[in-house]
Amino acid sequence: MQNFLLRRKEVERLTALSRSRIYFLMEAGNFPRPVRLGTMSVAWVETEIMEWVATRIAERDTGVS
Repeated sequence: MQNFLLRRKEVERLTALSRSRIYFLMEAGNFPRPVRLGTMSVAWVETEIMEWVATRIAERDTGVS
């Protein structure tokens, strides 16, 4: 399985979260951490983001919060 890296705008689009909410959830340990690409750039692992989304859907379907 290949891992692709997603920039923040794409993560926002896939998760429907704002930039501030993404960073808030990361600080709380409830969102995947990005991979540092350079001194001023990061990206998220696509499979980790998609797993996070799938978990939110599963929680909805099972009534778990």
